[in-house]
Amino acid sequence: MRPMRPMYRPRHPMMGGPPPPHMMGGGGWGIRAPPQPHQPPPPRYHHQPQFVPHLPFDPVLCEPVFPRVNEPIDDSNMNAILLKRHQDITPTPTEQANLLALVQKVQLVLDNLVVAPPQGWEVIIDEVRQVGSFKKNTICAGHNVADMVVVLKILPTVEAVNQLGRKVCEEVQTSDPRDVIHMQMNEGGCEISNPMCTVNLMITTAPANLRQLDKELHLDYKPMVQAMAAIRHTRWFDENATHSSIKVLVRLLKDLRSRFVGLEPMNPWIIDLIAHYCIMNNPAHQPLPLAAAYKRVLQILSAGFFLPGSLGMLDPCEAGNVRVHTAMTLEQQDQVCYTSQTLLRVLAQGGMKKVVGIDPDTSITETLSVWNQNVVVSPSVKAYEPPPPPTNEDDTTKSDVKVES
Repeated sequence: MRPMRPMYRPRHPMMGGPPPPHMMGGGGWGIRAPPQPHQPPPPRYHHQPQFVPHLPFDPVLCEPVFPRVNEPIDDSNMNAILLKRHQDITPTPTEQANLLALVQKVQLVLDNLVVAPPQGWEVIIDEVRQVGSFKKNTICAGHNVADMVVVLKILPTVEAVNQLGRKVCEEVQTSDPRDVIHMQMNEGGCEISNPMCTVNLMITTAPANLRQLDKELHLDYKPMVQAMAAIRHTRWFDENATHSSIKVLVRLLKDLRSRFVGLEPMNPWIIDLIAHYCIMNNPAHQPLPLAAAYKRVLQILSAGFFLPGSLGMLDPCEAGNVRVHTAMTLEQQDQVCYTSQTLLRVLAQGGMKKVVGIDPDTSITETLSVWNQNVVVSPSVKAYEPPPPPTNEDDTTKSDVKVES
């Protein structure tokens, strides 16, 4: 038999094979593809790095990862000192009774204006809410002021607020002629006061009316927005901060802030949130003891809890991811951090009474202090340096560049 020839596929175009790549275009064999126009490469997009906030070191949250080597420190002595200081800064029963009596009188007058306003009365009130430290039961001694938000249905002019304040003052004076009542206007409303205490009326209007404000006729926009925020803050505090240790810690932190200048940038809302965070946010989901929570506040502030890039705390009363410490400037954030570092070192070396306020000494954050006869604590220094202001030469250079362009 003749051997079978091997089967193979022809490679040349003339022998039935596929055409080479340079002859594929056009219409078949022997036709070269037209040259393609030059196309530039696709543009390269320079993506900015995504901002990823970090959580500063928190000994309480990291305890499951870093177990203790030694036994926990007995904080019974510090707890007793904190309770003693809390008792000192709590208003006396007489102060609380006087403030409560004035609040009830003002509340009664405003409720009557809501339900049955006098004939011809033009200052129409929508609702009245008690807010602030008095409502939250976190008021401190020596600050006998209660806040109330009055929401008007009309656009609040200075004349309308003055008329409302004089009306409330007259009605309260009529209800008890022995009281000496005064009314004073302020930036956000008016104050109704007697020689012992004060009720601050924060005037605002319905959110739909805020866009119709006129700077020359009505109250400032910012105080009215703050008054609406105070209603949300008080409602959140009443629903979430029901534990008594939170209110005690709020009072202690307010007292700490009033004695050390470096902590003044923290407003009352920030203090409320960080007190709730340090007591309730822990792996055990149980309230921390008061002494442990007090130290935790200084520990996380010292670690940069309120510095740029920190996760911090989200504002539960604002839409979007708004961090509460962004209300402070960069310089104020640094100031809170380095002041807390100094206070924490003093506390660790036995200066508990100096920090808490039993034996107050505000100079420990400003000058050197010696503890345990051989430990020197030096105050922390600021790390933030503000950018230099633009000079005249820079302005001249920029103007020259614009002219040349």
